[in-house]
Amino acid sequence: MAIQTWFITGSSRGFGRSLTVAALEAGDQVVATARRPEHLADLVERFGDQVLPVALDVTDAEAVAAALDTARDRFGRIDVIVNNAGYANVAPVETAPEDDFRRQFETNFWGVYNVSKAALPLLKAQGGGIVVQFSSIGGRVGGSSGLGSYQAAKFAIDGLTRVLATETAPFGIRYLVVEPSGFATDWAGSSMDVQDVPPEYQATVGTFTDRARGSRIAGDPDRAAGILVRVVKREHLPSHLLLGANAAGMALDYSRQQIAEAEAWQTVSLSADFDAEYPVELPADAK
Repeated sequence: MAIQTWFITGSSRGFGRSLTVAALEAGDQVVATARRPEHLADLVERFGDQVLPVALDVTDAEAVAAALDTARDRFGRIDVIVNNAGYANVAPVETAPEDDFRRQFETNFWGVYNVSKAALPLLKAQGGGIVVQFSSIGGRVGGSSGLGSYQAAKFAIDGLTRVLATETAPFGIRYLVVEPSGFATDWAGSSMDVQDVPPEYQATVGTFTDRARGSRIAGDPDRAAGILVRVVKREHLPSHLLLGANAAGMALDYSRQQIAEAEAWQTVSLSADFDAEYPVELPADAK
């Protein structure tokens, strides 16, 4: 199987670190980006010229373009772009500082936008490639108290990626949205800042925070990374990849609920068109 060249954001820890190692162990080449690339020095010692650490803040569009140019100049092409960099702080939407809400969105959505957009000319010129977008199961089902900015960004990533997949299909560019549940990374640890939670939000936001930081995490990021390395080498990719038992279970439950609701309200939905029967009975107002 041909050697692939990866460009991975947020490579210094968490999923990004595990994926960088898994790709290198598979014999691939990796452009490993991080705000502090010196944290990747041990990988250079271990893998040598297979890995190229690059300093990158994904919120800086010019720096993103320069990093991609550096990657192309070093390895000639980029086969897999991975938008992994991101973080979450916790606060109720009502009381979250607006500047913090916006900063999270800058990294979690606009960083993905910057990398995805800047990569398109390169991928088009070389005749294709794969873009892997890290979302979360929360980016599908939503509703996690305290994660307003983070989950809004993940929903936006999914919407952006669906449009990109349609627009760039003729160029041979493929996309994979990854939706993990809880994994043993630092996501809910030191990288997460929990803002003050008012008493009236303790039952929702407070409970979520306690659960996120106190529960046993089932997901193994190294296993997930190994799965991803195998998946991207396939000819046909899934549009979305759920990782973890909670992600799979929550997605199936959510889809079943969506289908049941759409079916229950279908007659009402159809009645909105000019030529449809109108008015119609609403579904029973069940408790």
